[in-house]
Amino acid sequence: MRCTTTIIIGAGQAGLAMSRHLAALSVEHVILERGQVANSWRKERWDSLRLLTPNWQSRLPGFAYTGSDPDGYRTMPETIDFLSDYATSFNAPVECETEVLSVSPHVDGYIVKTSEGDWRCRSVVLASGACNIANVPHAAEAMPKGVTSVTPMQYRNPAMLEEGGVLVVGGSATGVQLASEIQRAGRQVTLATGEHIRTPRSYRGKDIKWWMDVTGALDLGIDDVDDVTRVRHVPSMQLIGSPAHETISLNSLQAEGVTVAGRLMGFANAAAQFSGSLANVCALADLKMNRLLQAIDEWIAIKHMEVDVEASYRLMPTRVPETPLLNLDLADANIKTVIWATGYRPDYSWLDVPVLDGRGRLQHQGGVVDAPGLYAMGLPFMRRRKSTLIDGVGDDAHDLSAHLMNFLDGAAAKAA
Repeated sequence: MRCTTTIIIGAGQAGLAMSRHLAALSVEHVILERGQVANSWRKERWDSLRLLTPNWQSRLPGFAYTGSDPDGYRTMPETIDFLSDYATSFNAPVECETEVLSVSPHVDGYIVKTSEGDWRCRSVVLASGACNIANVPHAAEAMPKGVTSVTPMQYRNPAMLEEGGVLVVGGSATGVQLASEIQRAGRQVTLATGEHIRTPRSYRGKDIKWWMDVTGALDLGIDDVDDVTRVRHVPSMQLIGSPAHETISLNSLQAEGVTVAGRLMGFANAAAQFSGSLANVCALADLKMNRLLQAIDEWIAIKHMEVDVEASYRLMPTRVPETPLLNLDLADANIKTVIWATGYRPDYSWLDVPVLDGRGRLQHQGGVVDAPGLYAMGLPFMRRRKSTLIDGVGDDAHDLSAHLMNFLDGAAAKAA
């Protein structure tokens, strides 16, 4: 059995950022990775996907983008190279092709069993990501025979889908991107959407992420919100990172020919059933978008930046059908595939520590898990709004590495 002070599980941006900070603090540690560095980016993303954040926003501890296209959006191969170069830059102690089988408490820390042998350590950082398992609702169990279920983790491109129409369930970033790509490939797409977050790609001449960065919106912390559980489940923004810097929305999808329906409620007699509240959820999305743009306008006025940016404007309201689509016979519509763009969840099936609630969610306070020496990284709104972003994991790693160091010092003092 090998020993170290801290084990980090996962060599994505969160695990690497934590490693960089622990190295600076001279904390002995190792990163255990089931595949290669940036494994999820390598194996669980579709071919055309680009980051939703501009290249300049790829900032990690001691490392940043230095290319010639700061306002572009990195492809998956470019993202993999970026993270691999980051690991190399500080000789991150990564043990690749090492699957974690279990993590269990030990008298003075934890035992981590892996496919390549066991480890004993004083502390563990769970940086395996928030998107290990695709959420597929129970409604899928009643889906008509002859229709194929696909998750975004399985989807690669339209050519892999069976001939025929496609129902995409979910109107957040993933759902709208896949709906657009598949429709442009010549398939008829129906998109079922409930609550969603509409936003322009750019506003007043700047990327929307630029505005959220400079105004401090991405730095919003868990102490700044009334209900942190609610904000951790807010849908992702309807954004796409494309060379054309295009805005994607229900309006742009309908212009491409996508049929838009309300939230999928279930299946009955081979027909999909949708909520009739599409107009209401679209009106709410428009309202929230305009509040964001108004907040940006007010910040510009306070900073006296009016002469430096374009004039204020508002987007056209979301168009909704006069008669909402409530039922769709999948056979009549020749729909052969349903893509469940309904979110993801972490996989903690290997975690033999009593820190999960009744719904299988990790119990933590800003990444400090409810067990001595156990930490988490990379979860939605873990400490800040930007906690899942490449640009956000560095600040979280700074805070949690300091907490971990204090924990180790306290444990050493007790043992002395």
